[in-house]
Amino acid sequence: MSDLLAIEHLSVRLPPGADRSHALSDVSLTLAANEILCVVGESGSGKSVLANTVMRLLPPGVRPDGGAVLFRGRDLVGASEAEMRRLRGAKIGMIFQEPMTALNPLRRAGDQIAETFRIHTKLGARAIRDKTLALLDEVRMPDPAAALRAYPHELSGGQRQRVMIAMALALEPALLIADEPTTALDVTTQGRILALIREIQARRGMGVLFITHDFGVVAEIADRVAVMQAGRLVEEGPAEAVLDRPQAPYTRALIGAVPPLLPRAPRPGTEAAPILTVAGVSKTYRKGGGLLAGLLPGRARVTHAVRDVSLSLPRGTTLGIVGESGSGKSTLARCIVRLLDPETGTIRLGDTDLASLSRRAMRAEARRVQMVFQDPFASLNPRRRAGELVAQGPMLHGVSRADAMAKARELFGLVGLDPAAMDRLPHEFSGGQRQRIGLARALALEPELLVADEPVSALDVSVQAQVLALLDRLRDRLGLSMLFITHDLRVAGQICDRIAVMKDGQVVEAGPTAEVFSAPQAAYTRALLDAVPGRAWIPGRPEMPVV
Repeated sequence: MSDLLAIEHLSVRLPPGADRSHALSDVSLTLAANEILCVVGESGSGKSVLANTVMRLLPPGVRPDGGAVLFRGRDLVGASEAEMRRLRGAKIGMIFQEPMTALNPLRRAGDQIAETFRIHTKLGARAIRDKTLALLDEVRMPDPAAALRAYPHELSGGQRQRVMIAMALALEPALLIADEPTTALDVTTQGRILALIREIQARRGMGVLFITHDFGVVAEIADRVAVMQAGRLVEEGPAEAVLDRPQAPYTRALIGAVPPLLPRAPRPGTEAAPILTVAGVSKTYRKGGGLLAGLLPGRARVTHAVRDVSLSLPRGTTLGIVGESGSGKSTLARCIVRLLDPETGTIRLGDTDLASLSRRAMRAEARRVQMVFQDPFASLNPRRRAGELVAQGPMLHGVSRADAMAKARELFGLVGLDPAAMDRLPHEFSGGQRQRIGLARALALEPELLVADEPVSALDVSVQAQVLALLDRLRDRLGLSMLFITHDLRVAGQICDRIAVMKDGQVVEAGPTAEVFSAPQAAYTRALLDAVPGRAWIPGRPEMPVV
């Protein structure tokens, strides 16, 4: 089997001042046609730099300074930009990690797919439209004609990813590069996208370079696996061998950090009196209709995001809210902390009904309930230093600056950050460190209830394990109660005492985590459990110490 892609002793230099001299150091890999090679490793391991080097899409100041990237024998490192423009899209396609960033928000999805045909072929407008529709159908878009006319923000995350896949496959490339294409997707959408990539790859005989940090995804899709650490290749081999008999200590550590699909052992105190009681809460969104939407409600599109939800959280425990994107999880969380106003129902924190409070009265109660957001980079002010971000809440509630900064130093240590880093800006921290800053900020007001909305979904498995362990320790040490929003049942099993499963804005099943995992009652819950990537591999994997 001849090599479609051969990377030979590739090194890529970083600009002065970076944390190391090279993003890649002496990396050699091969990929054959009709094969899926998964490149796996933590953030900063060089995975995406490898993909962008093949595509010649490196940022300014980052450049290869040794080795070769051979595509069908042609060295891409020395290819002209004109030649790379001919190859990109036509012979080498790429699916990017975040479709909302990669897609033009001002252009319809169909136009963006069609552009590939307009640039690389001489097809007429009607033929291009027919091919675009056929592609959307091939990637299993629910309504291809409607998607053709839709703008990116009008599509779900899974649908936007399907548009990206259609764009990458438009000209039937020999090589497909997929850079973390399922990281932010819920498990069922993730499973459908992985199955789709595998199906199209097999049908077209493509070679696929698949970048990921999720070993569950690796188990689901890979023929071979390459493991990278700090820009170096530390292990490579057939998927079965690397997953079940890893040789490198780093690989063993990564696999050891993968959360098993098992519920946590029951803890004492899970029958305590509830700190949070939600009863009959509903929230509806209306979109469209313009100025006449109120007079002509039929012209507006109505979405029942949360419908008559009731649940309770015993003091000192963690309740997980799980479900797909669009199930209402985050909307419910935002209603609880009053970032959104529910239309019906009560939200009682102890004896206080938060749903009935005015905005002014809610500000006085805000210190009792705090939120940790999914994307710490978006939720942290990029112009404020980390220590100030943590101290800001207490200062707004009347604490002196000196005392608030002292509290921030204490919290930095508590969440595992060096207090000496308090003067740094958010962009100077890693994703896991930014999440710890967000956690410290939430804890600064000493809340009784912590609402965590997908706090580990974008983190590497090793960092994810550290943050989950930290949350567990803080709950026990500080007596916290937690509402934990997640689409990953493996994560829910590690930290949640009870689970509520949401679908289409309603709770379809709730109970102790062990019961929900071992004997799910709702068909939807069973489907979520079955869709966990690598499910067949995770429970049977050998126990491996984290090195």
